[in-house]
Amino acid sequence: MNGGRDDTVRQSIALDGVRVDYKLTRRRGRRGLGLKIDGSGMTVAASLTTPMSSIEDLIGKNAAWVLKKLGEWSHRRIEPQRWETGATVLFLGEPRILMLDAGHARSAVEESLGHLFVKVRDSSPATVEKVVSTWYKKQALPHLAQRAFFFARLHGLTPPRVFVTSANSRWGSCNSQREVRFSWRLIKARPALIDYVVCHELAHLRHMNHSAAFWKEVERMCPDYKALKAELDQNDHRFRAF
Repeated sequence: MNGGRDDTVRQSIALDGVRVDYKLTRRRGRRGLGLKIDGSGMTVAASLTTPMSSIEDLIGKNAAWVLKKLGEWSHRRIEPQRWETGATVLFLGEPRILMLDAGHARSAVEESLGHLFVKVRDSSPATVEKVVSTWYKKQALPHLAQRAFFFARLHGLTPPRVFVTSANSRWGSCNSQREVRFSWRLIKARPALIDYVVCHELAHLRHMNHSAAFWKEVERMCPDYKALKAELDQNDHRFRAF
């Protein structure tokens, strides 16, 4: 284990007679323990020296919460993305069928007629994922920046600076420097869901919190935000596979 690098192993524990598998990630310099449950299951973060007894004690003390959250996520588990001809990916809420064409010196992606035609050097999953992800990032920035400009102008705001990130745990963020960041993965969602997230972050330009006034501003900018937020919460695992 080298300094600054994660050491991740698979572990399991019995909680109320139920076997729970989880990932244990140890990192040099980490303080305390952390539990996270999402579409990929449970992850425990610990230091290199934290004894297993302390880790299992933490999980045991939170057994009810762990089982509840795992149950909630059971129907939202993130399925691994397949990187082969015939596999599908989502783009702006619609499926696109991958069509791979290997043996090219330069990579390229073209969207047409419900397909993504992908030219790659080789058709290994790692190569295809990198090429397709790069294409998604290039599509995400202009779309998100345009929507942010549109809604800012519509609601009397000075358009913020827009950036895309590789965040996989939050869709957007806004800071006091009037910079708005969106995960490029958001471009997989249908346009109405993207617009909700854009309005959510723009509302922070007026209210840097999640107060009642903030949510009222979100509703002013996006009247259907409650339904859209619920839809995004129920389907976001579909956008996190890569």
